[in-house]
Amino acid sequence: MSDAEKTRVRERGAIEETPYEFFLRSRKEFDQRQMTGPVVIKPSDREYQITRQGRMFYYLNSQAFKDTPLHDWRVFTQDIKTHSGKHRHQGGFIIYVIEGDGYSVVDGERVDWKTGDLFLLPIKPNGIEHQHYNKKIGESCRWIAFCYMPFFDHLASEFTQMELSPLLKP
Repeated sequence: MSDAEKTRVRERGAIEETPYEFFLRSRKEFDQRQMTGPVVIKPSDREYQITRQGRMFYYLNSQAFKDTPLHDWRVFTQDIKTHSGKHRHQGGFIIYVIEGDGYSVVDGERVDWKTGDLFLLPIKPNGIEHQHYNKKIGESCRWIAFCYMPFFDHLASEFTQMELSPLLKP
């Protein structure tokens, strides 16, 4: 038997974390999420949060929920008691009004909406300043937003909070 045949193969040590190894690991995690991640997200799986924008409920948010498939999407509802905070970004959001009667002020222009309406926040190079209002204080006013994050990121979308939700004000 030659020396080469007698040499025992050792187990490989830890591999240095390079961009390629990170890519391999992230693809494996992606595949695992697609195979085992939840297919249905129920309200009991999440909680409402009070944020700078108001009362929010995230169904999909890859930063908060690592186990879900479709990490490229951000899907959330907003429960508007009086009005939201005001912020600016490039747009590209689709908002479906679940219930209520309200309006948004988009770059200084009022846009009315009600239950069943689809509100499209257009894309503008310098961003869109906007804020959402409930017309009937004390009644339910909720919408759900959909944002495809690779598109949002591709636009190099800045995100600037201009005014806080009244839920956070003293």
